[in-house]
Amino acid sequence: MKRLALASVASCALLLTACASTGGPSAEDAGLRPAQNGFDAEGQSGYGQFLAGQKAQADGQNDEAAGYFARAVSLGAESETLKQRVFQAALFSGDVTRAAATAPADSEASVMVVRLGLLTRAVEALATNDAATAKTIMVDQTVGFPHRQASVLLTPWAAAAAGEQEAALTRPTLRGDRLVEVFGMLSQAQLFERFNRFEESEANYKILMGFGEASAIFAPDYGAFLERRKRGPEAVAVYDTALQARPGDPLLVAARERALKRRKPPAMPTIREGAARALLIPASAMLAEKQYPLALAYLRLSARLDPNCEELLVELGDVYAGLGDEENARSAYAQVKAGSREYPSARSRLAWSLQAAGDKDKALKMAADGAAGGQRDALLTYADLLRANERFPESVETITRVIVMDGDKADWRLFYMRAVARDRAGDWTGAEADLKKALELQPDDPELLNYLGYAWIDRGQNLGPAMEMVQKAVAANPRSGAMIDSLGWAYFRMGDYRNAVEYLERAVTLEPADPDINDHLGDAYWQVGRQIEARFQWTRVLQLKPDAAIQARAEGKLKDGLQGVKPVVAER
Repeated sequence: MKRLALASVASCALLLTACASTGGPSAEDAGLRPAQNGFDAEGQSGYGQFLAGQKAQADGQNDEAAGYFARAVSLGAESETLKQRVFQAALFSGDVTRAAATAPADSEASVMVVRLGLLTRAVEALATNDAATAKTIMVDQTVGFPHRQASVLLTPWAAAAAGEQEAALTRPTLRGDRLVEVFGMLSQAQLFERFNRFEESEANYKILMGFGEASAIFAPDYGAFLERRKRGPEAVAVYDTALQARPGDPLLVAARERALKRRKPPAMPTIREGAARALLIPASAMLAEKQYPLALAYLRLSARLDPNCEELLVELGDVYAGLGDEENARSAYAQVKAGSREYPSARSRLAWSLQAAGDKDKALKMAADGAAGGQRDALLTYADLLRANERFPESVETITRVIVMDGDKADWRLFYMRAVARDRAGDWTGAEADLKKALELQPDDPELLNYLGYAWIDRGQNLGPAMEMVQKAVAANPRSGAMIDSLGWAYFRMGDYRNAVEYLERAVTLEPADPDINDHLGDAYWQVGRQIEARFQWTRVLQLKPDAAIQARAEGKLKDGLQGVKPVVAER
């Protein structure tokens, strides 16, 4: 799984304070006041502790950083920068209590940090049963951008904790915000149930269940509500519908079995659990937008309210992975317990992290563990990891399980994925059949057109139709070096070497590090009499770390050229 290489959490956090720097600040730059910068019994200065904290923060060790910054304060070091660092390090390390106590609130601090500090104080108040304070902060308009979404979703739960029923049952709204609209309706449904207004609660659930396949997200909540109302058969029907969209989902499967056997249903979410889930919504949105520091902050706040939420652990791992901190990412994924809904997802992510670290055997074992429960996404992850490790027959077998599971609803991407694995396994007949099936379901997809068109071209088959397919793919993606390479190679295979050179030169310009494209261009140069340039291209192929087959071809052509090679000409 490709991970975005970014700075550490601490470095990214400086974006919140608008005080990022490229190096360690001097005492003056940091705003530390030397007259108050004392020394402890071991001769450590406040400024030295500040620097140590900065280094720990840059290394992603926020817990250590918070300790250093706190000692810097105790030794008399004082500045707005230090205050904000103390708050951020505490929050990012998960010490919400310390973060709330140290949250900057004065006008000299960054507006962004002050607003996050208000949200932090509200969560800490809710966590310590001071609901009145939490609600007062939430309705304060100073908890503004970019925290309005979190504040609006949290407000009803704070009101419920304060016993203010009318305020608690007012649906959260934020102009133009679809997430708040939808998940605010979920919160309202849960709070309606809490206040014994069951008909209104169910009305909300029915609206949520009308969102097509996306409604599967809300099926566990609605089904559990029905079970608590002793309406087991209706709950089973809800789970069955959701399982059509999410085959094998362990939570839905377990819920269905529970409802069928009339076992004790799950309790209503507590106020703190509901509030924690409300914070996961903006956390997920920030994660999707790669706003990793804010996502991490919200996840830490959510964990303060519900430390046992395993969905939170998966997202925490995703944040660390996005920041390039694979060690902490793996630690978060590994904490998800077997048997939970999040377990397959966590094992899949853990597997890809291990794969990236070069531990392929352990990666495959993790992915196999995740797929053991039969969840669709986990099976696909396992299949993809098998393909990445060149275990193509097993990959084909795993994808086939998903295709059988999906039945008539099997997506064209599954057939494409299996075609690639079959092709690499040496089963071109099966691969070709899958590609044709995928094209039947998705006739105009450029990737499909290019794959099948290129495969026919490279085999000297169906060159006329293949040329048309590749031309269509290039028209859809004129900046794709791979697709332009396919078109150039089609001209080469049909003996039109001048056009082959033209398109292959364009392809190499777009994909200069692709050994296959460079190899094709060398062949085209040779056929138009530009043999020195051809040998240059083949030499370059060897410098680009090609696979064994391409390397052997290039070495052979450097020795003997293209002697005896004849163009394949097909009827147009």
